[in-house]
Amino acid sequence: MHFDEPLRLRSGAELPAYTLVYETYGTLAPDRRNAVLVCHALNASQHVAGRDAQGQPGWWDNLVGPGKPLDTDRFFVIGINNLGSCFGSTGPTHVNPATGQPWGADFPVVTVEDWVAAQVRLVQALGIERLAAVVGGSLGGMQALAWAIHHPQRVANCVAVATAPNLSAQNIAFNEVARRAIVTDPEFHDGHYLRHGTVPKRGLRVARMIGHITYLSDDAMEQKFGRELRQAELGYSTQDIEFQIESYLRHQGDKFSAYFDANTYLLITRALDYFDPAAEHRGSLARAFAAARDVRFLVVSFTTDWRFAPARSREIVKALVDNRIAVSYGEIEAPHGHDAFLLDDARYHALMRATFERIAADVCTPEAAHV
Repeated sequence: MHFDEPLRLRSGAELPAYTLVYETYGTLAPDRRNAVLVCHALNASQHVAGRDAQGQPGWWDNLVGPGKPLDTDRFFVIGINNLGSCFGSTGPTHVNPATGQPWGADFPVVTVEDWVAAQVRLVQALGIERLAAVVGGSLGGMQALAWAIHHPQRVANCVAVATAPNLSAQNIAFNEVARRAIVTDPEFHDGHYLRHGTVPKRGLRVARMIGHITYLSDDAMEQKFGRELRQAELGYSTQDIEFQIESYLRHQGDKFSAYFDANTYLLITRALDYFDPAAEHRGSLARAFAAARDVRFLVVSFTTDWRFAPARSREIVKALVDNRIAVSYGEIEAPHGHDAFLLDDARYHALMRATFERIAADVCTPEAAHV
């Protein structure tokens, strides 16, 4: 969907005409009350469910689809690729109309709130005044919270999974190390590598390896890899791969560097760093949520997620309870770390199914809401 109206960003910059790429699943009800927006995390896209033209499954295909917890036989599900991403929506790899060259590092810095502002325009253009729910995990969860905070009249339910009200200093530190790996790659060329016909793959590989370590729990890594060697015996080398975990991380880095844009990585990790709704309310998260009194919340965390720990989700829950806002909280005992929100877990999926069955009963037609 193309937009000719410029978008004023939180930084003060203005993005001229832009395009958002999106996918939809299911059927929009005649009263348009059954729409659910799914917000994506760092390296995901608008392809939420089903198979794309290349046969690749959507990143949340185990949760979204016919008969699944977020049932597309009942709901009209929307997935939107965020501005600044590299999966179709206007971003650093696209041409800057002012120069005729790829935007590169000149693409304006975007925030979670900027993404939500753009999403609001697309949802409105689809003729949807109020979403049955906004749902997301990790960075997607932050977007769901921002919807509830800044556009409470446009969303009935907010489902925030494995997320936080802001990043800790440790999380910002991980992001900065990953960014430095990219910008110090000789092929980065101050962010204008496309003009030079290069890609900073080495930096992207290291950034992904750093990130991937933080997405897994220690128990999950130990169970999957332990100290298993790649070869039968140690090679006593400081350069070669010795352990299976090293091989796995290098594989993940190689795969990521082949499809993801470096400037997009810088933009998205900065958006993570900047998200802090309490900052606009003198540090009070409760005051930040005060406008969302008519939104109903589900907050979900996972016990071994040390990057977005359950304690951070409880901060959100407390702020909502302080406002007497309806909230349910699920803390799932799962061994997978932060990645748990993407994986199959019977208790997690049962909680999500129950939540969307309740939402369906509220907003869907009697024929659709067969709960």
